[in-house]
Amino acid sequence: MRLLAAADRVDAPWKNGGGITREIAAWPPHAGFDDFDWRISQADVKAPGPFSRFEGIDRILTVLEGRLALTVDGKATPALTPQSAPFAFAGEAQVSGVPEGDPVADLNLMVRRGRFIGQVVRLGAGDWRLDATANLLFALWPTTVCIGAERNALKPRDALLRDDGPAVDLTISAPALLISLTRL
Repeated sequence: MRLLAAADRVDAPWKNGGGITREIAAWPPHAGFDDFDWRISQADVKAPGPFSRFEGIDRILTVLEGRLALTVDGKATPALTPQSAPFAFAGEAQVSGVPEGDPVADLNLMVRRGRFIGQVVRLGAGDWRLDATANLLFALWPTTVCIGAERNALKPRDALLRDDGPAVDLTISAPALLISLTRL
């Protein structure tokens, strides 16, 4: 597994000025918006506005901090919070978001439809098995991750990426998000 430190991520301001995105990982490596199979990023939403449209992409948004009210194809959804389930929607949908109160921090998974299936789940401290094609473990709190004899200390928002490989068992010391990516 490869450590992807939050401190190493580069801020990319949105064209509309409403927020900042930091790419965590993409496949294939160094892929752009037109040729990624999957992309994981973390964003800070500071102002209301429309989401970028991505034809043929399935998206999952998970709120890390704050409250985010969404409108998807004209229909309002319940506000998303850190306690909400990850929210899935089609990349070609017309989506707009409004931070309620403080700015919102979120985690975004985008998967090219027909190439991969993605899933985001919240894990509690304990023992877990990773068996998808690729996995990214995203630390919500300071976390120790043990895989066999290997120990990794993660700071909040650090991530561990496991590219293609056999299933592995791991133990985590604090809650985290697990993104699983399965090749079709």
